[in-house]
Amino acid sequence: MDVKKGIAKFSSHQKLVIAMLGLTQFTVILDFMVISPLGDILMKNLDMTTANFGFAVSAYAFSAGISGLLAAGFADKFDRKKLLIFFYTGFILGTFCCAMANSYLTLVAARIVTGLFGGVIGSVSLAIVTDLFILEQRGRVMGFIQMAFATSQILGIPLGLYFANNWGWHSSFLMIVVLAIAIQHLSL
Repeated sequence: MDVKKGIAKFSSHQKLVIAMLGLTQFTVILDFMVISPLGDILMKNLDMTTANFGFAVSAYAFSAGISGLLAAGFADKFDRKKLLIFFYTGFILGTFCCAMANSYLTLVAARIVTGLFGGVIGSVSLAIVTDLFILEQRGRVMGFIQMAFATSQILGIPLGLYFANNWGWHSSFLMIVVLAIAIQHLSL
C-alpha cells in the first residue's frame, strides 16, 4: 500500500486478472446487446414476427436469471477459476450456436443456452474479485469491470450492425466467439 496516498497498488498478476475479468464481462454483455440491432435483419431472414424477436431477446435474459438463481446454491463449492472457465466455455458454445442458427427455434434455443451459461459469469467474476483483492482495492477493480460492462453496451449496437451489414447477421455472433476464445486462451 502506498502510505503517502493510501492507495493499494496492483501487482502485475492482479492487473492481468482485472483485464481478463473485464474482457470476459465485455463479451458476455456484448452478446446480450448485439442482438438488438439485428431485429430487422433477423425477422426477415428467419421469418420472425416482432413478438418472436422479442421472445428471442428475452430468452437470454430469462435463462440468465434462472441460472443465476440455480448457481447461487452450489457455486461456492467449486474453485472459482474452474467455474468461470466452465461457464465461459458454455457461453462460447451457446454464442457459436447462435451464429449457426438457421431458424427461429434454433436461435431461441441457442439464446437460452447462452443465457444459462452467461448469466452466472458476472457473479463468479465478482466472487473472484473478493478472493484476490484486499478491501481497499475492490471498489477500483469492480469499477474497471463495470467499465467493460458499459463499454460493451455502447459498442454492441454499432458493432452488431457493422458486422451484420458487411458479412451477414451470423458474423456478429462469430465476432464474439472469436474474441471470447482469444480471451479464454489468454486467461488459461
